[in-house]
Amino acid sequence: MSNTKPYRRFIRHVTTGFAAVLIFLALIVPDQIFRLPPGNSAFTALLRVPIEALVVGAVLLLLPVRGRLGRARQPLVAGLGVLLGLLTVVKLVDIGFFAVLARRFDPVLDWILLDDGFNFLVDSIGRPAAIASAAGAVILAVALVATMTWAVLRLTGAMTAHRAWAWRGLGAVGAAWVALAALGVQLIGGIPVASHTAAELAAHTALALPNDLRDRKRFAAEVQVDAFRDRPGDQLLTALRDKDVVISFVESYGRDALEDPQLNGAVLASLATNGDKLTEAGFAARSGYLTSSTAGGGSWLAHATFLSGLWIDNEQRYRSLVATDRLTLTRAFNNAGHRAVGVQPGITFAWPEGQFYGYDHIYDSHTLGYQGPAFSWSTMPDQYVMSAFQKLEYAKKNRERLLAEITLTSSHTPWAPVPSMVGWDEVGDGSVYGPMVTGAESPQNLWKQNDRVKQEYAKSVAYSLDSLLGYVREYADDDLVMVFLGDHQPAPVVVGQDATHDVPITIVAKDPKLFDRIASWGWTDGVKPAPDAPVWRMDSFRDRFLTAFGPDGDPH
Repeated sequence: MSNTKPYRRFIRHVTTGFAAVLIFLALIVPDQIFRLPPGNSAFTALLRVPIEALVVGAVLLLLPVRGRLGRARQPLVAGLGVLLGLLTVVKLVDIGFFAVLARRFDPVLDWILLDDGFNFLVDSIGRPAAIASAAGAVILAVALVATMTWAVLRLTGAMTAHRAWAWRGLGAVGAAWVALAALGVQLIGGIPVASHTAAELAAHTALALPNDLRDRKRFAAEVQVDAFRDRPGDQLLTALRDKDVVISFVESYGRDALEDPQLNGAVLASLATNGDKLTEAGFAARSGYLTSSTAGGGSWLAHATFLSGLWIDNEQRYRSLVATDRLTLTRAFNNAGHRAVGVQPGITFAWPEGQFYGYDHIYDSHTLGYQGPAFSWSTMPDQYVMSAFQKLEYAKKNRERLLAEITLTSSHTPWAPVPSMVGWDEVGDGSVYGPMVTGAESPQNLWKQNDRVKQEYAKSVAYSLDSLLGYVREYADDDLVMVFLGDHQPAPVVVGQDATHDVPITIVAKDPKLFDRIASWGWTDGVKPAPDAPVWRMDSFRDRFLTAFGPDGDPH
């Protein structure tokens, strides 16, 4: 019997040490994986002192073991373990959100995005693997909470059994934390040694609901401010009364697609070639930048921001917006006498928000007549979308003037496979695209190669631009005005965590009088904005556009 005591003592020490390491990692690992430096430096960056452990450890040591408070001690410790486990789960979700959307998870508003995340996994790694990953995530979350609860109970028991040594240890580490914080000591990458990561996360999570309630009140006031709300239709967009206007969003067309030398070659080549051909055809262009309200995803937030003139950066604002009668750009054109159509190949289900935008008709993935294969998330290639728009609307004789809002999706993640351009007379019903998908590289294989992900992203954006600007050259008459822009930057895996939220925007037209109206904007000549081109918030565009092309914007 005595021979088993050293073994039991050894197991006790090992489990206590494991519990301490587990709690330590839960407290100090950042919620942004990009904050860890690469290589061996990442391990050095974990040598931090969490203030939360010192504070909670001191409180637990002060609690009596016996009496009424002593009886509450065990449930309190277990509750702390559950709390730390839940915070760890939230931190892991944050890591995913920062990697894809460059922001934290909002525990109140972002649950709806988990479905989008699952669909993204399906496109990237296949449905069976996505289901397995989702199930694994749930199991991991439950296991983390249970294991963290055990770890806190185990470590607290050890501290109580050796109270004097625990106080000495807490005192020494506490003194070190104060000294390191006062001196501002940092590790590689600017990471502070005196850590309060878990406290920040807990505060963010706890304040999510009150912050969201305050934002709801702010938004309710913002939506009431609209200089154009009561403007009669005959006083809207008077300079475009005899023009057809296309507003096109190019998925994930961000500033880095133009300025990052690791990936901009294909995009710059497309803009240069198409720009020259447009000039030969008599078109001119002006370009600038807008700062999107989202990054990495959430395209509908950017669309709503651009069209409504309000800053829509979360699901709460979006849902509140579409329940109002806010004047959107599309509805303004409709009020001014244009037939407003939405061409939305990414819509695969009922979309009641379309009524808010003021469309006369919406073409979705089921009504565009496509008979070819899907390209991962994108239901159909962009060239087909433009060809269908030509047949269904633009080529009609004796039609009304058009406002078409067209969303191009070929540059949506996961950027594999990417379609190729075909002759416009070969597009047909989309069957021509079948061989492009057969035998093409899978997203699962592509996403194992980070550098190639960047190149395929750029290739997809170039294809979208070729489809859009190729359409202008092929079909546009002298009265077409096209506005095209990116909705947001791509995911941080392509552009990094510190990329701006800027996206290019361009206006293409033949009528020089239209460009006279926006001369004061200072935009760059051509389809590529210069590095020093003006940068506006995306929500400011609606009012600038309505002013420039309304009666108040007449330069004469």
